Amino acid sequence: MSAPSLAGEARGLPSLLREVRGALECLAFPLALPTSVEARGSAEAARGQLNDYILPRLASLDAPLVAVVGGSTGAGKSTLVNALVGRSVSVAGAVRPTTRQPLLLHHPDDGAWFDDARILPTLSRVRLAGDDGPVEASSGTAAFGSPSIPSSTSEPRSGLHQAAGADTLLLRPVPTLPPGLALLDAPDVDSIADENRRLAGQLLAAADLWIFVTTANRYADAVPWKLLAEAGRRDVLVAVVLDRVPPGVEEEIRGDLLTLLAAENLGHAPIFVIPEVRLDASRMLPSDVVEPIMRWLQALAADAEGRRDIARRTVRGATRALAARIEAIAVAAEQEQSVGDALRAAVDSAYRDALADVLAATEDGRLLRGEVLARWQDFVGTGEFMRGLETRIGWARDRVSAFFTGRPAPASTVAEAIGSGLQTVIVEQAARADEATRRRWRSDQAGAVLLHGVPAWRADDFSAAVAGEIRAWQQDLLQLVQAEGADKRFTARMLSFGVNGIAVALMVVVFASTGGLTGGEIGIAGASAIAGQKLLEAVFGDDAVRRLTATARTNLSERVEGLFRHERAPYEVCLAPLAQQTPAESLRVLARRLRTALPAGQPSDAEDEA
Repeated sequence: MSAPSLAGEARGLPSLLREVRGALECLAFPLALPTSVEARGSAEAARGQLNDYILPRLASLDAPLVAVVGGSTGAGKSTLVNALVGRSVSVAGAVRPTTRQPLLLHHPDDGAWFDDARILPTLSRVRLAGDDGPVEASSGTAAFGSPSIPSSTSEPRSGLHQAAGADTLLLRPVPTLPPGLALLDAPDVDSIADENRRLAGQLLAAADLWIFVTTANRYADAVPWKLLAEAGRRDVLVAVVLDRVPPGVEEEIRGDLLTLLAAENLGHAPIFVIPEVRLDASRMLPSDVVEPIMRWLQALAADAEGRRDIARRTVRGATRALAARIEAIAVAAEQEQSVGDALRAAVDSAYRDALADVLAATEDGRLLRGEVLARWQDFVGTGEFMRGLETRIGWARDRVSAFFTGRPAPASTVAEAIGSGLQTVIVEQAARADEATRRRWRSDQAGAVLLHGVPAWRADDFSAAVAGEIRAWQQDLLQLVQAEGADKRFTARMLSFGVNGIAVALMVVVFASTGGLTGGEIGIAGASAIAGQKLLEAVFGDDAVRRLTATARTNLSERVEGLFRHERAPYEVCLAPLAQQTPAESLRVLARRLRTALPAGQPSDAEDEA
């Protein structure tokens, strides 16, 4: 069944709405902010209305109008539905809330419009036969008319609805309904059951028009008026049925109700009054009291172009309301982005400072003190050796060559000392970065909640990972030395000094500044640096030494950065949903496009795009 789309001005609207739906699907609002809970629900409701109503209705403006019968607990919605179709199809329950499913009644010729998931696609379908007994009514709805008549609790003959879940739409053909109009009996909007209230809101959002049922003593209740205010913002066609009106007060109540409706942009809504009456033996309202309502519905159903106009009007209003809702959602998304950026900045700052401090320690000589200096001295020999090394490289080569016969300490002891010192620095800085990040996140409400998803920092595990990276880095230095010495011109020198010894000398040169040393350490470290530098120059030459040193430092920096990247990953995981959210500015752009997609005015039909 193809049908015309909205109007010339609606060309491109279905694709825009699908783009909006995609943007809304990328909103999770993961932060514990005061605005996030409401925004999360608002985004879910907007997605639901797009899927349940706006997009399906755009695709089929000729489909029957869906009139949702809604209202407060005990207003008599199901009794009204029974009266409108002239038979008992929905039973009012005595216990509140009763578990029930929404019931959609339609003319038999209109069944094909509702068998598939054209509207309310999240609800499964169960089709009842036209002669099935009455279905349990919405959340304990009381009988229409006199409250002195007890409610019936008789069970339906078919029993089909008993096997259906709450998210099931029951479909029933009713010959007495006019073609082109369907009635949807919804749960109470103020039900004590959360699921019933949620379902009622979902059904009302999927309606072309509302038949709002209230009573003479409850027509001003706050909860229903929240929904009526939403109907006014969406420009939904609403009819109000005022039940159980005592004699002599109709005009007073009608006047007050009109004032309330006008304040919500619903002053045009027709008001139908049901006086206090007793139900007949079949627990039905007298047909004459609902005749004005039925005539109004029949007139709507009989006018095909009028039905399309109502559908266009409702879609247009829903689209305008959707734009306003998206703008409000964008405000909440922007707040989350701001808080998320601050939390991410805390992580960035802490680990950036940690990396900078580690690299500074590798460049200012701090690592060439204590045990490292002692091992290096053992390795290269006496101070006289280092002094001679400055001017007599050949003599130094002989001494170092003699050293590799095994008399001095082996090169591995120097490498171990350097690795141990470097490991200590990296672990200390990682611990500081983690603590700084946790302290900053704990000071923020949203950050404190996110911290529950960050495991405790494990120093032992991290220390072991650091040791492995340092060993890998030292192995890289050995490979650098071997690759540089692959030229035959360097072979003799390499054999003279030994690959391990040259690699250790390269480590010393990497750390060979004196900025962090004091007193006598400066002279010792300086001499150590000169010894390593001269040793490398004797083997490779000046340019190669500079290149090897730069490569070794870059390699070390990348490995430390990788360690810290792994350590900060749990924080990034917590913030990942934020990074995947649709940006606030993108939402605002979509809202502006929606506002201009349906300008005011009487539309003309356009090609169906949906």
